[in-house]
Amino acid sequence: MIKTKEYLIICLVGAIGYSMIEILWRGYTHWTMSITGGIGFLLLYLTDLHMQGQNLFFRALAGTAVLTFVELVAGCIVNLIFRMGVWDYSSHIGNLLGQICPLYCMLWFLLCISVMPLGRLIHYYMN
Repeated sequence: MIKTKEYLIICLVGAIGYSMIEILWRGYTHWTMSITGGIGFLLLYLTDLHMQGQNLFFRALAGTAVLTFVELVAGCIVNLIFRMGVWDYSSHIGNLLGQICPLYCMLWFLLCISVMPLGRLIHYYMN
């Protein structure tokens, strides 16, 4: 029960946090980004816990891979299958299906460095 509560809190923080980042970055967000943010932060949190003992650089690299994968899957579902048009990186160099690109991978890395300590703080207080 404690893990369920911990994971729900992580998902909620991710959903709210990512939506706020999007509003600051683009001026708006989409409801699907709350779901994506919650799932992304939970997977980032679990990756960070699994890599305890590694330095922040390597944990952030792994987190970048995880978040980029989440963005790709979400983009394929939301943008390519359901055609919601939430984002399109087709004009960015090195994009894959218009859903991910190197620029945003670098931004995911910076985000990982800044939010991984938040996940550890939540873990500390929940355990």
